[in-house]
Amino acid sequence: MAGGKLGTRVLPVYGGRAYEPQIQALKDGVDVVVGTPGRLLDLVRQKHLNLSQVKVLVLDEADRMLDLGFLPDIERIVELVPAQRQTMLFSATMPGEIAALSRRYLTRPTNIRAESHSESEATPQVVQHVFQAHQMDKPEMLARLLQAEGRGLTMVFCQTKRACDRVAADLGTRGFAAAAVHGDLGQGQRERALRAFRAGKIDVLVATDVAARGLDVDDVTHVVNYECPDSAETYVHRIGRTGRAGKEGIAVTLVDWSDLSRWKLINGSLDLPFAEPQETYSTSDHFHEALAIPAGSTGTLPKAQRERAGLAAEELEDIGETGKTRSRAPRERDRDRDEDRERSRPARKRNRQRVRTRSGKPLASDAANASSEAVEVVEEAPATAKAPEPAKTRPTRTRERTRARATAAPAETHEAPAVSEPASEVPTVPAVPTVPAVPVVPVHEPIVPPTDAVSGVPIVTFQAPDTPGLVQETVSEPAPQRQRARRRTRGGRTAGDLAT
Repeated sequence: MAGGKLGTRVLPVYGGRAYEPQIQALKDGVDVVVGTPGRLLDLVRQKHLNLSQVKVLVLDEADRMLDLGFLPDIERIVELVPAQRQTMLFSATMPGEIAALSRRYLTRPTNIRAESHSESEATPQVVQHVFQAHQMDKPEMLARLLQAEGRGLTMVFCQTKRACDRVAADLGTRGFAAAAVHGDLGQGQRERALRAFRAGKIDVLVATDVAARGLDVDDVTHVVNYECPDSAETYVHRIGRTGRAGKEGIAVTLVDWSDLSRWKLINGSLDLPFAEPQETYSTSDHFHEALAIPAGSTGTLPKAQRERAGLAAEELEDIGETGKTRSRAPRERDRDRDEDRERSRPARKRNRQRVRTRSGKPLASDAANASSEAVEVVEEAPATAKAPEPAKTRPTRTRERTRARATAAPAETHEAPAVSEPASEVPTVPAVPTVPAVPVVPVHEPIVPPTDAVSGVPIVTFQAPDTPGLVQETVSEPAPQRQRARRRTRGGRTAGDLAT
């Protein structure tokens, strides 16, 4: 913006983009370099950037820059610039410990506030609403809030990257033109979403706190804290995305039951009148009246109001991203993978023919059809190729049936008639003489003698040898029989006792 109005040559330098355009712009000469500490130090190490002639050093979002994460890089940059310089620090929030730390780099510093001391640290042009909402009812409340009268561009802040993707996908199914911005997206994808948001192709930007600082977009009318922020500074920076340059805005915060204690700390530090948020649901009347939501609004945007082109209308710019490839949406990743497979795999051309064979040789009828229907041209074999050798005939084998008990002479051998072939090609194999089989005498297993069922005495049996012409006989001794006498009794006494 400064370069367009004042004619100043300004170069933005940050990570995620290719080095070559930035190096070429530095060689051509610039007046102002705006960049992140990491990329600035990389260019200094490569000796493409010289900071020895710097006259003004500006730290935007100084409370974050002087935090423990960026403090070592800031100290290296301060050592590279001249001691005689002007240093300016800008931030919407300046905690006391950060202000004390900044005096190490400033000479006779002056604190300037762009507001009166009686005003709250929160943006005075922003109308704030705080509702106690249930986690499962928040998607419905957000969908109805986005249908409020006079709503323009809207930013929705979440605590986690996964929550951003989930909320953006849910709004897309409800008919809203929404996109997500968080740290897991590549630089090109984040810039694409911001360009579409500034151009009006999407009107809802779901982001983490990465978009709560340094993002200046005109005509942002609503800011929604879908989840309670973790500190008062984060809350001030979030709602500061609206109500900029003297304009008015609306900030809505949805506080879950589990976040009430954290919200009370934020409310007390900022001196806000929302210590006890009112319990609110998507069907509450005061919710519709406070945000001017039309009566009869539902959780789905009517098709007649879907006028935005969406994120797909904004092209993804090739900025030569460095580092690892960031993850994309599952649908885009699957679609790109399928397109790559179709592009890299050529179509297969096959010409399959089936020929009936017998004994490894094609039949005469099928061979004639195969030769007439063949598409590929077969080259003729060279004249020096050797002719295939004829198949060798296997000698015929005869089987002789023998019996172990019979001592008959071996059966006569019947040989199959040999096929007459030229002697020069296949030699005749002599017949193998048969050897008479040797009779095998079987070995009998010992037999356990059975026992009598009444007396239990074993019955002795005799097993005769297995000799033809003999009959096996079994000799058994009869079991002794028990004799039982019966006596007539009466009243437990025998008949003889009664007679006496």
